[in-house]
Amino acid sequence: MTREQERARARRRAEKLDAKIAAREREAARNRQVAWVVAAVLVVVAAFVLLAGKLSGDQPSTPAAGSTAATSAPSASATTNASVPGCTPPPKAPTSVKKETLPDKKTAAGKTFTALVTTNCGDITFQLEGAKAPQTVASFVSLAKDGYFADSPCHRVTTSGIYVLQCGDPLGGTGTGPGYTFGLENTPKDGKYPKGTLAMARTNDPNSNADQFFIVYKDTDLSSVPAGYSVFGTVTSGMDIVEKIAAAGAAGGTGDGAPNAPISILKVAVTEKKA
Repeated sequence: MTREQERARARRRAEKLDAKIAAREREAARNRQVAWVVAAVLVVVAAFVLLAGKLSGDQPSTPAAGSTAATSAPSASATTNASVPGCTPPPKAPTSVKKETLPDKKTAAGKTFTALVTTNCGDITFQLEGAKAPQTVASFVSLAKDGYFADSPCHRVTTSGIYVLQCGDPLGGTGTGPGYTFGLENTPKDGKYPKGTLAMARTNDPNSNADQFFIVYKDTDLSSVPAGYSVFGTVTSGMDIVEKIAAAGAAGGTGDGAPNAPISILKVAVTEKKA
């Protein structure tokens, strides 16, 4: 083989090697690009799931993780009520709930009710608007009159981005429920929930309203949550109690969890307001 042929052969080998290296670099670049795209999609999905699940009612089908799946009742490590003025130690939570029957919404349609909610931290008063949310109000009134909420802990407080105290499940957020569910009504079109709003918690299913509800203690924007939450009343007195519990924070310092200052509903007395 002549020197010229050897040089040509060497050039071909070098060209093949360069081509392989270039192909590997292109493949690596594509892989990096795909990885960045996947990571960005995961971040967007995670952010949506976290917000959409923020006020989940924790029914059995509730997805876990960043939604509100089974936020437990206050533990022994939580701040004792002795450090919160006006509060007494909460009662032991029930271990079971009586299954109820969804009441006819006609029992609340066009009516206004006052609900006196007695807690271990004082009284909170609701005004329930049956004209705007008849099924939701009918359900709340029926459960209250049947003693369903007795000794039930408010199992969740949020203090970052969303400002609510969540209550209504006698078992402390396990999501067992009263044995029925119902759909949305009277949801804010702008997604704004002003301080004092009383609304139903739910899972990602719009038809999962049941027993859990939340009190908004600071103006909250939930416009990014599809469909929204049923507003069925307002807090007319006792908001200072809710604010006091919120100021004590959530267990673990996460801004979303069981209240450091345990608060439980002892009983709820409901009366119809006459014109």
